[in-house]
Amino acid sequence: MSDGVVRPVSTDSPVTHEDVAAAAVRLRGIAHRTPVHRSDTVDAQTGARVLFKCENFQRAGAFKFRGAYNALALLAPEQRRRGVITYSSGNHAQALALAGRMLGAPVTIVMPSDAPAVKVAATRGYDGDVVLYDRNGPTREEIGERIARERGLAIIPPYDHPDVVAGQGTVALELIEEVGPLDLLLVPCGGGGLLSGCAVAARALSPRCKVVGVEPATADDATRSFRTRTLHTVTNPDTIADGARTPSLGQVNFPLVLGLVDEFVTVSEEAIVDATTFLWSRLKIVVEPTGALATAAILDGLAVKGLRVGVVVSGGNVDFEAVLARAKYRH
Repeated sequence: MSDGVVRPVSTDSPVTHEDVAAAAVRLRGIAHRTPVHRSDTVDAQTGARVLFKCENFQRAGAFKFRGAYNALALLAPEQRRRGVITYSSGNHAQALALAGRMLGAPVTIVMPSDAPAVKVAATRGYDGDVVLYDRNGPTREEIGERIARERGLAIIPPYDHPDVVAGQGTVALELIEEVGPLDLLLVPCGGGGLLSGCAVAARALSPRCKVVGVEPATADDATRSFRTRTLHTVTNPDTIADGARTPSLGQVNFPLVLGLVDEFVTVSEEAIVDATTFLWSRLKIVVEPTGALATAAILDGLAVKGLRVGVVVSGGNVDFEAVLARAKYRH
């Protein structure tokens, strides 16, 4: 569902493995070193050795804490005291609010009025000042920029920021340090911060590893952008994976995606729901639909036989009622 908007893209690639390694040092003892899980059932079904990096066990329930804390920690102390602002459907909102509470920085978050209630409540629980907006009105970026000007706040966007990307890259850094080289790394893609950061780390630590981004079929702007090498956008795509409803890849991470990612695949809404409920019932872990995107790809038939496969499970802040309602509707 492209709205036909094409924007110029910078050719700079401002995030290096050294940035990711520095972020890992900064996050040591602050972010959780999340576990790697396996499933004999998945290995038998796919013919692969599948290793799940479980960021649903991260602080604030998702990988977003890594990038949020890294970016906030790198701000000047005076700016942290004045405060920061972001825009997010939920996971970056929670992550930045928590990081702000830890670092003494007031945090304002622009969130859509239809964001999962569990994410809004958690953001407020971390002392975030939530500003709700209507998706059919001014964009979240426009609202955030206006408030930033009025209040003198620094903007820390959810993915289009080099320090955020570097922090997210520590997911792949930890995974490869723990399990060794991979043949394939599957990463959920919304705005592309996690994907581009993981690609930076994977290229340095496991050079032969193929990095693949996974999107919902109904929100495939990054897939089309990658294949055409032109930045595409979507407007409010209809997907249960709310973290993948981002309008486009960013100016920071699009060049990284083009230069470091090998391929994209898309998955149906049915496959996303099936993967989410599979992870609940078989791995016994709480995962949100966006967090299950990469799992959906391998369970839906992506050819991985004989490979060592890393699968990033990106978050666990699930709206149970929405997922169960979608699963019930299907059956």
